[in-house]
Amino acid sequence: MPMNASAPPIRPTIRGGAVSELDRARRIQRIKKLLVEQDAVLVAHYYTDADLQALAEETGGYVSDSLDMARFGHEHKAQTLVVAGVRFMGETAKILNPEKRVLMPALEATCSLDEGCPADAFGAFCDAHPDRTVVVYANTSAEVKARADWVVTSSIALRLARYLKSQGEKILWAPDRHLGDYIRRESGADMLLWQGACVVHEEFRAQALVDLKQKYPDADVLVHPESPEAVIALADMVGSTTAMIEAARTRPAHRFIVATDNGILYKMRQAAPGKEFMEAPTGGRGATCKSCAHCPWMAMNSLASLESALTTGAPEIHIEESIRRRALEPVMRMLEFAASQKTEVLGLGNA
Repeated sequence: MPMNASAPPIRPTIRGGAVSELDRARRIQRIKKLLVEQDAVLVAHYYTDADLQALAEETGGYVSDSLDMARFGHEHKAQTLVVAGVRFMGETAKILNPEKRVLMPALEATCSLDEGCPADAFGAFCDAHPDRTVVVYANTSAEVKARADWVVTSSIALRLARYLKSQGEKILWAPDRHLGDYIRRESGADMLLWQGACVVHEEFRAQALVDLKQKYPDADVLVHPESPEAVIALADMVGSTTAMIEAARTRPAHRFIVATDNGILYKMRQAAPGKEFMEAPTGGRGATCKSCAHCPWMAMNSLASLESALTTGAPEIHIEESIRRRALEPVMRMLEFAASQKTEVLGLGNA
């Protein structure tokens, strides 16, 4: 059977228009009030709108990758977690925090990697290769996680692949083929790849990046490993979202070309004030710009949808308990491995 049994999801239509600055300020104040009234904390992904990231920070919440968002929620005393991101992130929060209410501003906000790896097709793929250790990226549904031996983020995936190789294990990897191929090249592990891709990272174009680099030769190129091999080959630094932010802060360059979702620029500018950041081009030879460097599902998260979720208590994440328990096992296995390696498990790609 094919390794990607479903067609890529259709890009969603984002509704809503501009609001006045006064309306925006009123909405932010109402959300702050509702967070207190609902005993809720806001956790936002790096790729969400800057207003949401700032609001999370201002109200004692958190901005990070999906797994670290869930871990923060587990440690926080609030009984309600509001997850600004995409659906698998809300599910990850619920997997680690079953006793808490998990709300999302936009439950219909999904992910091309998640949608491109349906649980039934993936289960059949695993069954066809029983000799392989199943490793899945965090950008997957609870049902897919429940089928895995390991769940990984981009910051721990390479180290785990090297470890499994040292144990003589062959890997079945899903869902992102670009990240999987990068890990395979770097680790030398025997890896069979599901053929998924991120709608944002797949659209970065190497030739257009070469052209931009020629225009700005002093710029460092920061690339997330969900990008195509030809783009990765042009990078001065390849790493997870958190690693990219740290590189922006610590590298001596004053100008950066960034090949990941442009939502990350909020944290980069915060971490490195005075430095200049440019989006890596999705235009150029062969490009269609379906995403234009921003996830269309992340864009469904807004102040309006956040206010609605807190006002109505919906949409709420629910996971069947038997699936949640099975999905928890590979997540905990990764956390224990990371602890043994003294590694921070941060920096989900898109997620």
